[in-house]
Amino acid sequence: MRAVRAVSGLWRWRRNPLRRATDLAEAWLALTALLLVALAAPLIGVLSGSAAHTTLQRSVRAQHQSRHLVTATVVRELDAAPAATDPELLGGDAGSRVLARWTAPDGTGRRAAVQARVPDPRPGDTFRIWTDRRGDRVARPLDTGTATVHAVLAGAGVAMLAAGLFEAGRRLALRRMLRGRYARWDREWGRVGPDWGRADAAG
Repeated sequence: MRAVRAVSGLWRWRRNPLRRATDLAEAWLALTALLLVALAAPLIGVLSGSAAHTTLQRSVRAQHQSRHLVTATVVRELDAAPAATDPELLGGDAGSRVLARWTAPDGTGRRAAVQARVPDPRPGDTFRIWTDRRGDRVARPLDTGTATVHAVLAGAGVAMLAAGLFEAGRRLALRRMLRGRYARWDREWGRVGPDWGRADAAG
């Protein structure tokens, strides 16, 4: 729709003895806005998405290097508690709260209360958890596919934002041009208006 509205101003390119300088200026404004929306905005989106993709993929590699998937063993089931205390289950399935033990990547033994996605946890049951190098529980690392989707969405959002800003700039410039035109009309009318309709005005 923005492009259609921009194209609507291109009729002012036509040669016409009644065409004013402001009409030509509005035509240039419409053409410029059309090119910015059709070419510059997508390019900005692609560049932004590419930059976001590079940053997110770097984050993916860093997270996979610093986070480790280890096997935890249920010691005993605990009373229910808010799942928000466990970074692995934030916003996800609460699972069951258990006391579990596991071996950290550095070889030390760890024991803590965690949320386990085990339907009916019993002592000796095992499940997998993500930890950092010290063995502390951390959230699942970002995967490549999810990072790519986030980068694409970011690029598309930036492109739409750029197109909206270009269209807003066109409208603002057009509004100022119209105000200037109306101001000139008021000045002209103020000059000739008092003589309008008088028989001797033509003389």
